[in-house]
Amino acid sequence: MKLPGKSWGGWGVLALLALSGTSTAQESVATPPLGGNGFKVGSGRLHPYFDLETRLDSGVGYFATPAGEEPTTSGISPNLSGEFAMHFRPGFRLEVPSSQLALNLNANLDYVLYTGLMTADSGTASHLEGAADLLARLNPDAPLSLEVSDQFVRSDRTRTAAIGAGVLSLFNEARVKVPWRPGGGAVELTPNAAYAVEFFEPLGATSPVDCTEGVCDPLTADRFDYGNLHFGLEGRWRFLPKTAVVMDTGVDLRSYFNDGTQGATLARALLGVAGLVSPKVAVTAKAGWGQNLAAAGGGTFLAQLEGTYLFSPTLSFKAGYLRTLEPVAAYGLFTDNRGYGEARAIFGGKLTLHAGGAVDFISFTGDRGDTLVSLDVGPEYQFRPWLSFAAGYMLGSRTSSVTGGGLNYTRHEGYARLSVTY
Repeated sequence: MKLPGKSWGGWGVLALLALSGTSTAQESVATPPLGGNGFKVGSGRLHPYFDLETRLDSGVGYFATPAGEEPTTSGISPNLSGEFAMHFRPGFRLEVPSSQLALNLNANLDYVLYTGLMTADSGTASHLEGAADLLARLNPDAPLSLEVSDQFVRSDRTRTAAIGAGVLSLFNEARVKVPWRPGGGAVELTPNAAYAVEFFEPLGATSPVDCTEGVCDPLTADRFDYGNLHFGLEGRWRFLPKTAVVMDTGVDLRSYFNDGTQGATLARALLGVAGLVSPKVAVTAKAGWGQNLAAAGGGTFLAQLEGTYLFSPTLSFKAGYLRTLEPVAAYGLFTDNRGYGEARAIFGGKLTLHAGGAVDFISFTGDRGDTLVSLDVGPEYQFRPWLSFAAGYMLGSRTSSVTGGGLNYTRHEGYARLSVTY
């Protein structure tokens, strides 16, 4: 939809830039720290909040060829276009602690306004995003309890690895868990089930001109719409005070609504240990196998190795490696080898610095292979219990053996965000 607010949107960007001194980006599902008194709800509190965020994004979507760039036959730029964007994000967080029924709910709406300061026609891609996370726990302290949760997200960050840039995702997953801790709690078994759906739509009305396959065309992204039914069993046996044997098993039944890809029945099983190597070092190590039980077949070795180092109560480091097998439309399956790291520091109880990065080497069934690089760094400062400010830089780079601008790009984002919480 085309907004008449291009002018005031542009002045809004400049005003916030003058206030913050920088331009930044932030995931739409982010939540500001709780502050203020909130409204009393039973034994808990309801905290409304509002985020005002400006974002400088070098990869909003595909639009008409800008002035100064050589025009194409279609009139569409082969490169992702950049833009200043404003985020208006009202939301609330509800926390109700209880020994009978504990409830946590965080929800927000996020209107993303593309101002047109960098790309003339970007206002047509202005849209509504949002997120909601619900967790209800029945008898959370009892040997046998029940957890019901739901996660809803609408954003331009998708969970499907085969899709390129310029796509909006609507994702929802409902989950149920039954934690059982017999005896003294040294053994814990948690059967669980979940059902997830994800739907896709183009962020703009055009696609990259050098896209020769459907997987890089945002206009045909709905071919990836899917439903996923999951059944699993998690286990933990604490055989030492600070060390446990962990088990993670499950089966995913994947079906696609608009694509000819055969559905998958993917079974996974991992076994390993988790615990403290020293008072400052925690390690998780798991290994197992994933196998597609459907007619298409396919399986591979799975693994996770993660270490956390608590240098001090205010400084921590985390690094790890993860190998997973997942179903996906158009290809059937893909294997992801992921290396990641994170550092976090707190100064004076108010200033938090974070830095995180990851590299993914993705291999799809067939000949396609992708490499993804991500980086997220920045500070957050809490001026008052009800007022905080965050800024940062995010990098997303993708290269693929499949040609097409939607699958081969580098995206730079900077964000500045003010959060007011009651």
